[in-house]
Amino acid sequence: MKREVQLEKTHQAILDAARTLFLSRGYQGTSTRDIAKAVGITQPALYHHFSDKEVIYLQVIKTVGAEIKTGIDAVNQQGPTVPPEERLVKITQVLTDTHPRDIFTVIHSSFADLKPENMRQLGMLFQTDYVTPIENYFKSEDVQLRRNIQPKEAAEFYITSLSPLFSRFHQIGGVTMTQEDHIRLLLDFILHGLVSDKA
Repeated sequence: MKREVQLEKTHQAILDAARTLFLSRGYQGTSTRDIAKAVGITQPALYHHFSDKEVIYLQVIKTVGAEIKTGIDAVNQQGPTVPPEERLVKITQVLTDTHPRDIFTVIHSSFADLKPENMRQLGMLFQTDYVTPIENYFKSEDVQLRRNIQPKEAAEFYITSLSPLFSRFHQIGGVTMTQEDHIRLLLDFILHGLVSDKA
């Protein structure tokens, strides 16, 4: 029994270390050697738990994605009791609190290195855990999209527009702003554009 408990602890430690490394360095920037070193085990010991890096990565993204979906779903359930822009601030905070780097880049930059079946699985996870919950926000009755813009298109645009929130070198609005201020400024740009439509 003690060995089973130790194996389970090591298994979870691998996933925890991999999560930190994958989310901060990306798929290409993380090796199984890095993960093993962070846990304090050898690579062969790591392979006793996981067959390869792709399996670990998919498990990490599955776990993170489930947390993201739960968080966004909880915000969406607040419905019209919270103004729509405030709900989008909260959704953005769910994403930035979990991801230290640009979400879209971290997930999509790994596609080229994955086996086709894993690439499909990752694409499905991204769709169900990220795009669909955000699409549900844009389907809300109190969110008025411009004519001919579909909720899914809005969700995809929103996700790909978040990268300035993850920049450490240049932050829109300057370095003295809080993270929430950065979020509000970026969302203002996303939702209202840059140029006044008044004559």
